[in-house]
Amino acid sequence: MQQRMDMSEVSPEGYSAVLGLEKYVRANVDHTLLELVKLRASVLNGCAFCVDMHSQDALKAGEDARRLFAVGAWREAPFFTEVERAALALTDEVTRLGEHGVTDEVWAAAQDAFSDRELSDLILAIATINVWNRIGVSTHLQPPAL
Repeated sequence: MQQRMDMSEVSPEGYSAVLGLEKYVRANVDHTLLELVKLRASVLNGCAFCVDMHSQDALKAGEDARRLFAVGAWREAPFFTEVERAALALTDEVTRLGEHGVTDEVWAAAQDAFSDRELSDLILAIATINVWNRIGVSTHLQPPAL
């Protein structure tokens, strides 16, 4: 698959705006939680570039490989805290935003796990990785060769 375009070159101002949001969430969301959320959304969206990047980033930061492999089946895996589960459930529903949006059950679990500010920042993080995934998938952005 050939990359279709480099949006950072074609639309540098727009790309820079997305980078600004990325910098904000990196500074305001727990790093471990952020990488799990990014990886989960990227798996759901089928973004090979982002799956590769966020799994590599998490491994370099000391994340356990078993937890990363289990992100695809997080509901059945015993490796995640209740806070992480609330974030992953919210990631699933925000990423797959359907006719009914985020369910009250998932929202309530997220409210129990996070302060209003943390929840707001988490939603921004989920939205940001979904933007990156849509850029990566639509332009056929490829991970570096092995």
